[in-house]
Amino acid sequence: MTLVPYRLARVRPLEAAAQNPGRRSAAPPPLPEQFFIRNDAADFTSPEGQIWHVVETPFPTSAANQNSAAREGWTLGATLTEDEFTFLAPCAPVNVFGMAHNTGAPGRALDPQAFHKAASSVIGPGEAIKLSPTVGYVDPEAELTIVIGRPAKNLSLESARSAILGFTIGNDVSARDAQKSDELWISAKSPDTFTPLGPWIVVGLADDGVPISIVHNGTQLAPASSDDLGWGVDEILVYLSSFMTLQPGDVILTGFPAECRQISPGDEVVCCVGGIGELRNPVVAGP
Repeated sequence: MTLVPYRLARVRPLEAAAQNPGRRSAAPPPLPEQFFIRNDAADFTSPEGQIWHVVETPFPTSAANQNSAAREGWTLGATLTEDEFTFLAPCAPVNVFGMAHNTGAPGRALDPQAFHKAASSVIGPGEAIKLSPTVGYVDPEAELTIVIGRPAKNLSLESARSAILGFTIGNDVSARDAQKSDELWISAKSPDTFTPLGPWIVVGLADDGVPISIVHNGTQLAPASSDDLGWGVDEILVYLSSFMTLQPGDVILTGFPAECRQISPGDEVVCCVGGIGELRNPVVAGP
């Protein structure tokens, strides 16, 4: 991990027609575009914090996270402002993991246990969480989320940090009724749109004592911190890498120690993690 934090984001250029209403846009590429950009400003809200530079993908071995072909104004090193693009989920993971029962002393009294979320459940900031009419009770969970930077197997407490690219915010949306009847939690955790991620990755974040909370429809719920997790970041990486190879771009949601509240269509949920920022998503009725 670097000593001076900086941000990496995965973004999509706004359509040329939206930027230049009087000019007809070129034909869209066969696949949606994605570029990686970097910002080194310490103050995310400062004028410098709004200016980004195009960089190579931080996941060179992950086919899901490759840069698109160059386009005008988007070559390496090009300078961009936030009115020129849309933030996507900061990576396209092969695997999405969450840590079960990972809060405080009760969580630490249990052996570490992870669950798997479908990669297809990932959405980015501003995208809608869609709730089906039959889904029942649904909670959001704001979580400090590890982003893996290299293939990693059999990590130790001493080597665990070498596998981390940085941290982002994850929202482990959970259907509680389904969770009661599904021992593996797959139907509770993996519906489409149930894993918002973003808005960026902070590289070099000091993850001890990081505040974690949710704002539900403008109401700040009771916060907690990363110190309230049962198993810490290094221990989680040792556990998961003991039986599988973690891949670049994989994400691990570490657990939710703060207060949550049921969400319904029409709501807005904001997940807040200190040192990273806010992940904001509306909630809508799905099919």
